[in-house]
Amino acid sequence: MENKTQEEASTIKVSSLTCIDLANTNLHQSAASLKQACLDCGFFYVTNHGISEELRDEAFEQSKKFFALPLEEKMKVLRNEKHRGYSPVLDQILDPENQVDGDYKESFFIGIEDFKDDPHGDTPFYSPNLWPDSDVLPGWRSTMEKYHQEALRVCKTIAKLLALALDLEADYFDKPEILGNPIAVMRLVHYEGVSDPSKGIFGCGAHSDFGMMTLLGTDSVMGLQICKDKEAKPRKWEYVPSIKGAYIVNLGDLLERWSNGIFKSTLHRVLGNGQERYSIPFFVEPSHDCLVECLPTCQSENKPPKYPAITCKAYLTQRYQQSHVDLSIYKQI
Repeated sequence: MENKTQEEASTIKVSSLTCIDLANTNLHQSAASLKQACLDCGFFYVTNHGISEELRDEAFEQSKKFFALPLEEKMKVLRNEKHRGYSPVLDQILDPENQVDGDYKESFFIGIEDFKDDPHGDTPFYSPNLWPDSDVLPGWRSTMEKYHQEALRVCKTIAKLLALALDLEADYFDKPEILGNPIAVMRLVHYEGVSDPSKGIFGCGAHSDFGMMTLLGTDSVMGLQICKDKEAKPRKWEYVPSIKGAYIVNLGDLLERWSNGIFKSTLHRVLGNGQERYSIPFFVEPSHDCLVECLPTCQSENKPPKYPAITCKAYLTQRYQQSHVDLSIYKQI
């Protein structure tokens, strides 16, 4: 672990990120701005996304209501092996080299529903959701389903700009095997407590996201930090503030693999400052059986593929298993 002096000195500033206007009709102009952001750090803001403030506020309000329930009630919807439902505090450890126990956060996973007649029904990452009792939280499910639908729509819009930024056709990622049948998981997150990196205590340990991209809605409480150069010693961390009306977007590891390392999947973490903090990250990955291999526009004779081809299912299964505790421990409680 880094000592406290190094850690405090390494948090240097508030980051300045590119802002992409999704209402801009000049897609190539937006794609050029997006490309620069992806080359720089893989984090940027989006505005004019079309998600109403009313829906966003309602999703956060309903999230707070769930986390305010007694633990006994929340444990009734404990996450299953397909990562649907409630994830308690310390359930995930994202930076085992620097964390003592795990993440000081609790969360709730919600994915795409209605796979009863779909061949993906019996595979990881496609599954019916677990829902809190509607008598306990009336209207909760409908709010979350509506927000999920809207967030996925925004991510598909961003995917078109990403395709253009990678010199592909705008609809490249719309294919059935990619985002035509995506894995899209929304995670309600609640942080509390005070982090102390020198003692290995983090709201969320340093990590890069697993999939293609993440659309992040947060409240106004500061906590998210990014490290643009993971090889730096000590690492330099920058705060990413929330901007009213905007969403934060970051690229994931699968997109870095697709782009042959050209686009960055950047390390980030969350430090708690004693205030309660809520966020709603929306993780988008390609379809279960999608083979993620170097894009044709990202390789050449002088720049061969860095990463072996891998299916989305195999990659995500590996990453989830590495970062979550075994569910069997909860049966002993």
